[in-house]
Amino acid sequence: MNRKVVLIGAGFVGMSMAFSLIDQKGIDELAIIDVNKEKAEGEAFDLSHGQPYASSNIFIHAGTYEDCKDADVIVCTAGLAQKVGQTRIELTEMNTRIMKDIGNNIKKSGFNGVLIIANNPCDIMTYVAYKSSGLPRNQVLGSGTMLDTARLRYMLGEYLQVNYSDINAYIMGEHGDTSFVPWTHAYVGSKNFLEIIEEQDIDFSALLDIYKEVRDAAYYIIERKKATYYGIGRALTKLVMAILNNENTILPVSAYQNNEYGRSGFYIGTPSIVNRNGVREVLKLHLNENEQERFELSCDHIEKIIKEVVDPILSE
Repeated sequence: MNRKVVLIGAGFVGMSMAFSLIDQKGIDELAIIDVNKEKAEGEAFDLSHGQPYASSNIFIHAGTYEDCKDADVIVCTAGLAQKVGQTRIELTEMNTRIMKDIGNNIKKSGFNGVLIIANNPCDIMTYVAYKSSGLPRNQVLGSGTMLDTARLRYMLGEYLQVNYSDINAYIMGEHGDTSFVPWTHAYVGSKNFLEIIEEQDIDFSALLDIYKEVRDAAYYIIERKKATYYGIGRALTKLVMAILNNENTILPVSAYQNNEYGRSGFYIGTPSIVNRNGVREVLKLHLNENEQERFELSCDHIEKIIKEVVDPILSE
């Protein structure tokens, strides 16, 4: 059985994922699609030439939307980056049109696998992909707050001098400024964070400072190197392998909401069980009053943009 991944978008994010992906076992084929066909060809050749030193043997090539038909997973990173002076609304308008066109092309191909979205604004573009691709809602998901969560676990691990893998904490909500940490569900091993800070006499403001660092990390990196791509590339590789290997693992992806937290009809970052069918289940965490308010605020932000900007474009 040929296990095939299609990457749409040969920019920094897409190629960081591709570079990470070629060291994973169990993938037979990687097709790269880009509006700049020559760039897709060049990237495919460059990756292929490193195969003798990789731990896998993947057939890597430039592709077309025809390649989507028999793919298991499609990862879409295509879209425009926000320019200096450009508003988030303007960026959303432009990327909605791009994502709508990509979704229509995927639909025409007959694709019936799992579609992962990693272009910004992520939650909104995942909604556009769902509406335009015709796929079941569980088979469309976004990278959501996976990168935010990785940053949180890294910074908390550094702060407490604990291995990152023993930090069990999530960023929820929008992949953006209205995200939040449900601290009542944050653990070091099996011990709740709130117990730890009380025992170690750590001021809660220290955790809030770490969250702010996480929230603003992208701005910090972009200011210094113009873009972020390695972290999200690794996150996308983790997500692809969770799907291909049917891992039933919990990841904070942008998942369709169906009243798990009292809201429905759009995508937002929530811890979810991911397997070969995409999102098997959105986990229902008991949020305290403050956490629920933060979640509602994030939902309101996404719904407002969908109603005012996205839906009118989708209905054209």
